[in-house]
Amino acid sequence: MTNKLNQGENYSTLVIHSTDNSFCFGYRKNNDLESDELFIKKFDNDLCNNLINDLNKFISKENLQKINKLSVSIGPANFNASRLIVVLARTISQQINCPLDSFSSFEIMAKRIASKNNILKNKKLFWIYKKLKRKGFIAGKYEIYGNKKNSSDLIIRETILPKVVKELDSKELSFEATYDDKKDLKELLDLSNKNLSNSNIHSWRKVLPIYPISPIN
Repeated sequence: MTNKLNQGENYSTLVIHSTDNSFCFGYRKNNDLESDELFIKKFDNDLCNNLINDLNKFISKENLQKINKLSVSIGPANFNASRLIVVLARTISQQINCPLDSFSSFEIMAKRIASKNNILKNKKLFWIYKKLKRKGFIAGKYEIYGNKKNSSDLIIRETILPKVVKELDSKELSFEATYDDKKDLKELLDLSNKNLSNSNIHSWRKVLPIYPISPIN
């Protein structure tokens, strides 16, 4: 099989994202922000079937076959939604022979949170957390690379994948996770395009949802 990224200069990316109460699709052609097409929908009673139906409405089969890069968020978010969108992304990747990569939902929101809190310092570390209903937190750690004067140029690396922790260290910077469907969907499109050449056609095998807690917690 031929990697679709090597088939000419024209390319398009498709991203699939979910939060605690919504799922989203995003499309971009040739990394042109003006070409962005977004779809955002709150969960309903039949997420499994509506996810497929809404994807079919969002992008035609012809355009889906032309996708060169696919990216998906893997949580932490709604348990069922994370599972379903990862299965969908892996299936599409296999069917159209397209590279797939993934990002945690905390990594996707990290740049927005850093910008909001004016964290621009080189090598600055901070945590993003989500308080559990019972005890503890889900938390991931992030590092800013490059002493950027403009928040839009921030480069952030995920140093610790979101996981369950009993408590947060008060000596370290930490910010509560906040979802923003439109901004995070656009950031996922940015991340996908920046990572365009770093995936291969078999990369779907490594993409799994983050399950830091059981679905009943």
